[in-house]
Amino acid sequence: MARPDKSAAVAELTDKFRSSNAAVLTEYRGLTVAQLKELRRSLGENAQYAVVKNTLTKIAANEAGINTLDDQFTGPTAVAFITGDPVESAKGLRDFAKDNPNLIIKGGVLDGKALTADEIKKLADLESREVLLAKLAGAMKGKQSQAAALFQALPSKFVRTAEALRAKVEQGGAGTPAPVEAEAAAE
Repeated sequence: MARPDKSAAVAELTDKFRSSNAAVLTEYRGLTVAQLKELRRSLGENAQYAVVKNTLTKIAANEAGINTLDDQFTGPTAVAFITGDPVESAKGLRDFAKDNPNLIIKGGVLDGKALTADEIKKLADLESREVLLAKLAGAMKGKQSQAAALFQALPSKFVRTAEALRAKVEQGGAGTPAPVEAEAAAE
């Protein structure tokens, strides 16, 4: 029979897995309490970093429908539960791991898809969601401006050509077609 405190811990972890957009498993062996505090700050507001027991976390992950992390629950494990932009937290983990080689990124899960440590590092190389949306909006605005300029250029070019032709006819330039009225009078 399971103890009530362990059941409550599993239920809490299960809820965190279900409510998170992403979860990243790390090994924190050799990090001091001050370094862990610094790591928590570097993850941003939308992430919660928790040192967990492997067996309870494995049960919680399985109850949440995440079966791809089972082999990563070895050694001292901590999980970063990310509820907001996963890129920001991945950058925080990557940068902290560069400065503190004792932090090892094991892997994780993003929207139900398993991620390796290398994929998490690639995720960290992406620009934030806001920057990508701004670039997309800029590209779309640029294409709209090009289309508007093209649509405006065709009628204005026609008007300029017609005006040049009219001016040439009025000057009686050589090789210009005779006005329609002169042809009608000749008949």
